[in-house]
Amino acid sequence: MEIRILDLNVWYGNEQALKGITADVPARQITAIFGPSGCGKTTLLRSLNRLLEEADGTRVTGQVWLDGTDIYGRGVDVTEVRTRVGMLAPKPFPLPMSIYDNVAYGRRIHGLHGRLDKGNGRNLDRIVARYLQAAGLWEEVEGRLHAPASGLSSGQQQRLCLARALAVEPEVLLCDEPTSALDPISAQRIEEQLVALKEGMTIVVVTHSLQQARRLADHVVFLWMGELIEAGASAQVFQAPKDERTQAYLAGDVG
Repeated sequence: MEIRILDLNVWYGNEQALKGITADVPARQITAIFGPSGCGKTTLLRSLNRLLEEADGTRVTGQVWLDGTDIYGRGVDVTEVRTRVGMLAPKPFPLPMSIYDNVAYGRRIHGLHGRLDKGNGRNLDRIVARYLQAAGLWEEVEGRLHAPASGLSSGQQQRLCLARALAVEPEVLLCDEPTSALDPISAQRIEEQLVALKEGMTIVVVTHSLQQARRLADHVVFLWMGELIEAGASAQVFQAPKDERTQAYLAGDVG
């Protein structure tokens, strides 16, 4: 699913966090949003599934088009938006339940279990296994699916959160610093899973790491003080940036 952002502005109270952002996010690619701290990366990411509305005093103008629908348009079902656009947070937050129930949780609360799984427990078993496999966790947990998720390592917990996000079958996956709390080996596993997943969905990643953006991204968006400075194919932006601010940031002279 392609995402089209048109003249997006965001305020937290009287402070404007995003200023007239217009950008396209290509379908079935990994787009990395990067820039210095406080430039609006997470704000832009959270605008793509309307999570911004959870903060008091937030005001949004502009449009975000998903598959021909402006998610900020009148009458749009926010719950449906957040089902279609999944989220992986910076730190793993497994629910206080079993590994199995963590993965099944989203399907149950969104009513997908009864509608798509036909009330068939065996079919749900297959679905849980499928998304644990997609998250690269199945072989490590298949013998203890009903054990508490809290017993997993941090890296395993983050992959469990990825499986939980995937289980509602989103068309877009948003990742906010998804490896920032992980050791290098666990981070590498998450990166590998994201690369494998992009064939079937659009992925947007916020990262502070230029190295990670270079490794993962097909397309990049560079923000500076709430403004979009440069966007395009990652090879073009990293190898031949057009704006002086992008050049300075990539060279490590600022930020």
